Formats: sequence, C-alpha cells, structure tokens
Amino acid sequence: MRVLMLVLWLLIPVGAFAYHLGPGQSDMKRDQAALLLADADVFASAKKWSEAEPLFKAALELLPDDAIETNRAVRLELAKCQLLNKGLPQANEDLKVLVDELEQDPNANPELLADTRMALANSQYYITWLMRLEGRPESDWKPEITSSQQIYRLLAEESTENADEEMISIRKEDLESAVKLARMDIGELQGLPLPSQ
Repeated sequence: MRVLMLVLWLLIPVGAFAYHLGPGQSDMKRDQAALLLADADVFASAKKWSEAEPLFKAALELLPDDAIETNRAVRLELAKCQLLNKGLPQANEDLKVLVDELEQDPNANPELLADTRMALANSQYYITWLMRLEGRPESDWKPEITSSQQIYRLLAEESTENADEEMISIRKEDLESAVKLARMDIGELQGLPLPSQ
C-alpha cells in the first residue's frame, strides 16, 4: 500500500508537467492576453492610443481561436485606437470586415455589432472629410458618406426601438453631420477645423 501511495505521489509532478506542456499553454496564453488587455485598457482610457495599439495587437495574437467574442471585441478596440492614432485607412478596412462577420453570425452580440457599426460609420465620415479636402472627385467619396449615413440612420432607428432618448439624440446629430458633410461646399469645408472624435 505504501509503495502504491509513493508511486502516486511521485506521479503528481509528472501530471502537472504534462498539463503545463499541453492545455496549460493555452491557459498561460489566455492569462498573458488578459494582462495585455488590462494594460491596453489603461492606456486607451488615458487616451494614449500609440501605447494601447501594440498591446491590443499582441493580445489578439495570444487569444485562442475559440474565444470568438473576445477576439471580436479586441479587434473593435484595436480599430478604435487606429482611428485615433493615424491609422484611419487600416481601421476602416478592419471595421468593414468585422461588421460583415458580425452581420453573418446569428449569435453575434447585438451591442458589439452596434458599436462596430458606429465605429465604421465614424471612420467613413472622417475618410470622406479627408477625401473632400484632398479634392478627390465625388465618385470617390460619395460611396463612403452614403454608407456612413445609412449606418447612422440604422443606429438611430435601433435607438428609437430601445427608447434611449440620449442615444437617439446623438445618433440623429451624427446623421445630420454626415448629411451636411455631403452637401457642404468645398470652400466652406476648408474653412472648418478637422473634426475630432
């Protein structure tokens, strides 16, 4: 009996080592990703986008494939950092992919979808502003602002269904701004400061 107990006692470290090399690696990566995300959130809260962006990227690389919802939420936060850290074109492309992905998933979190749509509409609004300042033809910027207007309208309608008065007001203002941007004369636009988030 003592020999059996001794053998079992000696096998515990072997089992722990096997766990560490197998499923433990996944757990370690999750823990590292959680630490990176916590740091990234601190930087993002302090509006230090250039410090937050690489942390979100590193966390994305560590997240396992089965953490779909967390992965999508981190991709959204990364895109928001890029929007505010001179990465507008890349953020716009990433947001388009993420919105498509969320729309095709019937189990997608509706709040995450709404937040992603809002970020996409904002990115399209800013891209339109910059295209117009560059003097690009209407055929270049018109699809961007039209898409932005449609998203703002959809979000305003969803806010109306939820009866959130403050959100309804914000979404309507966003829609009005997008309509004004499309109609604004280029001379008028050049006299305005660049919009901020």
